[in-house]
Amino acid sequence: MDLQLTGKKALVTGSTSGLGYSVAQTLLNEGVAVTINSRNQSHLETARMSLSSYGPVFGTRGDVSIPAEAEEVVQAAASQLHGLDLLVTNSGGPQTGRFETFTVDDWQQAFQLTFLSHARLIHAALPYLRASVAPSILTITSISAKQPIPDLILSNSLRAGVLGLTKSLALELGCEGIRVNSILPGFTSTDRASRLLADRAMKNNTSFDEESRKQTEASALKRIATPQEFANVAVFLLSPVASYLTGVMLSVDGGMVKGML
Repeated sequence: MDLQLTGKKALVTGSTSGLGYSVAQTLLNEGVAVTINSRNQSHLETARMSLSSYGPVFGTRGDVSIPAEAEEVVQAAASQLHGLDLLVTNSGGPQTGRFETFTVDDWQQAFQLTFLSHARLIHAALPYLRASVAPSILTITSISAKQPIPDLILSNSLRAGVLGLTKSLALELGCEGIRVNSILPGFTSTDRASRLLADRAMKNNTSFDEESRKQTEASALKRIATPQEFANVAVFLLSPVASYLTGVMLSVDGGMVKGML
């Protein structure tokens, strides 16, 4: 299927590893020019060089949890790409832990990273997206927004807020032809997922392999996803082929979420 993405221009934040990297690579494979982003200049350049064999890729350093830097990331991408059609808002996950382990400052820092980064990036990108013939926004959240995950109270709380933002923006911006969707990954083979399983093993006095087995059993498909499986769905949602999909909160979780909605 032709996803009608050739020649489009995309910014993918938090994209030097894991899910963001896979989305950027898959967009490049579909003929999209991509700007990637990271807080770390060395990681950014390494990822950019790795991705350059797939298509035109640029890089812009910036911490999207910092207001001025989030805006600068968008402006830099629009300048590099000469416009913007697609925006993927992604950031690292907040700290793990239970409610009483966090201070108010911890909550504020998590709020900046996990919620406000999405709002700031979208706000800065809107003028460019309004000039596009096929504008699309995709927020990357987590199944924790639908089904709370133990020891992830910051993620459980704040990512649910991003779903509210996504749905509200879909309703507000639909009349302008701007689609806004969210994709909710379950456990996927990334470094963050490995760290979460290692933390569980330490807290439960088990092994990494045992925690991995338990997580795999929680999936209807009895396995953990690959980043490419996640990216395939993300890129479809971004594409003009999905032109009548907006306000969608799509779990890519192999059946880990047990609710019907």
